[in-house]
Order: sequence, then structure tokens, then C-alpha cells
Amino acid sequence: MALAGFGETPVDDGHAPPADQLASCYACRVLLGALQASDVMKLARFRPVRAVAVLCLLPLAGCSMQSLTAFYTAGAVGADERGLIAITAVLMLFVFIPVVSLTLFFAWRYRESNAEARYSPKWSHSNLLEVFLWGGPIVIIAILGTLTWISTHRLDPYNSLASENQDPVQVEAIAMDWKWLFVYPQYNVAAVNELAMPVNTPISLHLTSDTVMTAIMIPRMGSQIYAMSGMRTQLHLLPTQTGDFMGKNYQYNGRGFASERFHARSMTDEQFKSWIKKAKASGQRLDEARYAELTKPSQPEGVTYFSPVKPHLLNYVIKQYHTGSPRNRITRTAER
Repeated sequence: MALAGFGETPVDDGHAPPADQLASCYACRVLLGALQASDVMKLARFRPVRAVAVLCLLPLAGCSMQSLTAFYTAGAVGADERGLIAITAVLMLFVFIPVVSLTLFFAWRYRESNAEARYSPKWSHSNLLEVFLWGGPIVIIAILGTLTWISTHRLDPYNSLASENQDPVQVEAIAMDWKWLFVYPQYNVAAVNELAMPVNTPISLHLTSDTVMTAIMIPRMGSQIYAMSGMRTQLHLLPTQTGDFMGKNYQYNGRGFASERFHARSMTDEQFKSWIKKAKASGQRLDEARYAELTKPSQPEGVTYFSPVKPHLLNYVIKQYHTGSPRNRITRTAER
């Protein structure tokens, strides 16, 4: 089982971690155990420090490892982003640990009851301190800036992803009120609120919106990208695990925003071929009339398949925002 985020519904992705990692407050128990075993704590016997540490860990009380989607990834982009987050966190510890440690040390060292502490009211400067206070942050910022520059270009959502598998699967994603339509022009099929992907195969998504601005993201695969009416954006993904993952809209767009989610199913090649056959057997034709009906604000609970699909549907949706007034725009805005 895996959680896609706080308050999300668990989904079975076939790659659940061991049972001991599923226990509530797993991270909290590990850190507290290390804290209790710490020689520093045994020597200092400073109860306020222990109390502060416990309070800092309380927010983790309801967390499990797989609720941290940024670290429990299922895609190549997500894995790269996880590494970047880990490196950044480690670098920031070089600031956090000295600051917190020195704050506690000064509070203990120069407490009122300590008569041995040296009193230096005229002290004003130290070259060694200046080196650490300015040099450390400059080095950290330089490293973070370099990493950010490199990763921003390397993880650009518009960049195609290399794979030993076949050519990318082309998918056209159209955002609506309050659902997602995924069209597979290579196979002449489409699905509402279900994105099927063969594992270890690059996915090339071309997106637009037939409503207000939205933002699509599959948290465990990384990379959020916006979809806007009259425009085309792109997103490339590479699933590395099979399973059923949660995808959703991350841009508020009205009454049905909270339920605008979809299933992102990563499957084997054989399962993907079977999925295509199932979609083609649906018997529902997606022409202009059916599409116009589909765009009406609604919150569908299930998945709907279509085949055949109007050719160049994405271009048709984008073009309507450049050649005239979009269908039902005034009515749909009022219903929102």
C-alpha cells in the first residue's frame, strides 16, 4: 500500500515496503531511539533539550515512510528530484546543526548560575568567526546554485527521456471541469480519469485546458506542469515501477477541485496491450458532439473509455480559443 500524500486514499501499487515500515510513527520511533541512546544526552542530562527534541518530532507521529512521496518514487524524474532534495537537506544541516548547537551551548555556558564563564563586555571582533559566518553560507549557496542550475535544465519537463525500451507513448491530456481526458492518438483511444503507461517506456504528454488554468502532477513520478486554455505544454515521464498511482490537479479551479483526480496505472507491455484492446472495445465514439457533452462541468466517479477518437482533438481544442468564443464558456463559468 502507498499513500500519495496527507489525506489521500491508499492505493495498491504492488511495491509496498516491509510491514515494520508501515507502522505509525516509524520515523518518530527511530529518531527517539537514537536520541535516547545518544551519549551526548546521557552526559548533558539537560532535560529541556530532550523536551524540545521530542516536541520537534511530534509532527511525524502520524506519518509512515511511504506517505513521503518525494522519497518513495516510482519514476525516473521523481528519483532524480529525490536525490536533489536529499543533497539540499544534507547541505542545510551544515547550517542548522551549528546554529542550534551553539544556541544551546551559549544558553548553557552563560547561564546565570555558571560563575566560571568568561565575561568579555568589550569583545567585538574575531577573524576566525568572520570566516565561518561568511565563508560557510557562501560555499553552501554556491553549491546549491550550481546544483539548481544543472538540475533545472536536466529535469526540464520539455526534455525527452532516454530509455532502452521502444519509442515514447504519445498522450494528449485535456483538462476539464473537473476531470482529465487522456487521448492516445497512436492507438485511436481515449480515457477519462485514467492514464495507462507501459513500465520503463517514456511517456510524452502534450497538455491543454478546456477550462481555467490547471496543473497536473503524479507525485511519485515528479514534475508538475500547468495546462492553460489556448496553449500547449509538455511533460515527459518514465515510470520505473508497475502499480496504480494517484494523479491530480494542483491548481484550484472551482467547486470540484478537491475531487479532480485520476488513476495513473503503470503496467507491463502485455497489460498495456490488453488495456488498449479494452478501450477499443468500449464502443463509445468521441466526436465533436460527444466531446461537447463531456466538457460540461461534472465529477465522474468512474473511468470512461472512447474509441474511435476525433483526429487531432488536442489541436481542435486549442484552436477554438484562437478562432472564436469557446463553447458554453459563459454558462460553464456561471455553473462553477
